[in-house]
Amino acid sequence: MVETNDSHGLRGVSRIFAIANQKGGVGKTTTAINLATAMAATQRKVLIIDLDPQGNASTGLGIDRRKRDISSYQVVMEEADLAEAVVPTAIPNLSLVPSSVDLSGADIELVEAKRREHRLAGALKKLRGYDFVLIDCPPSLSLLTVNALVAAQAVLVPLQCEFFALEGLSQLVKTIERVKNAFNPGLQLHGIVLTMFDKRNNLSDMVASDVRDFFGDKVYKTVIPRNVRVSEAPSHGKPVLLYDVRCAGSEAYIHLASEVLKRERELVA
Repeated sequence: MVETNDSHGLRGVSRIFAIANQKGGVGKTTTAINLATAMAATQRKVLIIDLDPQGNASTGLGIDRRKRDISSYQVVMEEADLAEAVVPTAIPNLSLVPSSVDLSGADIELVEAKRREHRLAGALKKLRGYDFVLIDCPPSLSLLTVNALVAAQAVLVPLQCEFFALEGLSQLVKTIERVKNAFNPGLQLHGIVLTMFDKRNNLSDMVASDVRDFFGDKVYKTVIPRNVRVSEAPSHGKPVLLYDVRCAGSEAYIHLASEVLKRERELVA
């Protein structure tokens, strides 16, 4: 558990979320940065850990590559403390541990390492001062993703409304259960958020219906629509909430943050 000076009646320790889906292109990083931005707007201290070698969360928050001297790679390799890697963003109350391309070799380097699954969890134990930590996982069920699941208390799964969505989700749920049984008994599936929903496409409705039938209340009521402004925002180094706060995508992420925070309050009620 990570200590925090929480003043919102949620917890006396930080809540750590892994934002995970082994399938790429499902809105995972977009969800991480915009959910974090919406949370930060409620005066909560939020940290994003970019654990994806592609570094899209770092780029999407406008962090120049020259300012990524210490990254999540050094943290998981135990070459630096997590606090040393934290950089501020342009968004009040939101900080970032950036990624680097070196992470692409971390899985191989960690294979023979002691307690290889616990590197990130160990680093987070020393962290202070955040209400929420969001870990943006790579699009794979790799050792980096396992590190995130071991470190986290809850998993948030962005799920694209497309034909193969449920097949990939079932694999992820099995991995979550394995990690829970072997390393992290407190790990819970916090919720599934449906992304890239196209109301003009009957398939989106079918997928949404199937997921809700199978997972019930674990699926958030909020649905993230396909939205051009959401797609444009990362190229400007901004979350869509800063790029265009009035667009449908921004409104959806604001509603998602409210829903996530409501579930958190219910957990401690």
